[in-house]
Amino acid sequence: MKNIVVLGAGMVGSAIARDLSTRYKVTSVDLNKTSLDFLKKNFGVNTVEANLKDKKKIQEIISKADLVIGAVPGFMGFETCKTVIEAGKNMVDISFFPEDAFELDALAKKKKVTIVVDCGVAPGMDNILLGYHYKRMEVEEFTCMVGGLPFTRSLPFQYKAPFSPIDVIEEYTRPARLVENNKVVTKPALSEAEFVEFENIGTLEAFNTDGLRSLVKTMRIKNMKEKTLRYPGHRQIMETLRDAGMFSDKKIELNGATTSALEITSKVLLHQWKLQPEEREFTVMRVIISGKEKGKKKTYTYDLFDQYDAATKLSSMARTTGFTCAAVASLVAEGKFKRKGIVAPEFIGDDEKAFSFVINYLKHRKVYYSKTER
Repeated sequence: MKNIVVLGAGMVGSAIARDLSTRYKVTSVDLNKTSLDFLKKNFGVNTVEANLKDKKKIQEIISKADLVIGAVPGFMGFETCKTVIEAGKNMVDISFFPEDAFELDALAKKKKVTIVVDCGVAPGMDNILLGYHYKRMEVEEFTCMVGGLPFTRSLPFQYKAPFSPIDVIEEYTRPARLVENNKVVTKPALSEAEFVEFENIGTLEAFNTDGLRSLVKTMRIKNMKEKTLRYPGHRQIMETLRDAGMFSDKKIELNGATTSALEITSKVLLHQWKLQPEEREFTVMRVIISGKEKGKKKTYTYDLFDQYDAATKLSSMARTTGFTCAAVASLVAEGKFKRKGIVAPEFIGDDEKAFSFVINYLKHRKVYYSKTER
């Protein structure tokens, strides 16, 4: 039986560990004893209580692993990924770190390991969908709109974060890269807002965020953009807080201690945005891929609507992100995907067998991507 180590036992990391534990020997690593005890008691997952910033400890824990899953906060992701590569282990990562993963490509190839990064719902599944069609048609336009939201809309934010607020805030501050007329352009996060209608949900507001990530480098497509979806009104509040300096990471002195506006804001929002146990929420995504196929104009639209699963008590964001990661992890663990170096998710979609495996894996877990074409 393959040994898989999951670094991080947060909401998504725990979902991944639970899913993979039905087929593999899984070890979950975190400092949160409560999360670890839950996994051990209810799902038979091996657990190790450890500081994931401790490089030597991580390398010791993963020394006998056949595969490592990275599910740490974004600010820790790059160094964690580097540590795993140096240990010569294959990895599938969902930390969505801000650094350029391809900086580690040469090291990963030298170590002859497969490192799949950004392997969640978006980035992740949208890349896989695009990668599949990119090989089979001349893609001219790519648009992804995605968001995770609570069913209950409570003012002022009308939002709950399924992960650390600091990672969400980073989306609202990092300039967004888009491709327009074959050129990479940079625009402010939260810019170019538009209202979009979704069945069973109603009106949501879409705005620019830096979600294209690896696609900017790997895909030659005339126009590409990624937008985040929120309830109308949320974007304007975030823009006001950002412009007022509340998301600044500049160090300040406060009552004899050193902190930053970002740290304070994150602490406040941690309470405001915390999903309550068994709180109903949903994930919505629309991916539009258009261009020419066999000389004719063609547009493929994929729609995802997924919600909290009361039976398993897994949030939609944990399901859609975690199961995508688990599907690709299974491919790598079983030797069904062997490309070495840093692997962007679009490379998974390029492989028809791998693409079909992921789609079917998600279907078996009731995560459905409905496809329309015109």
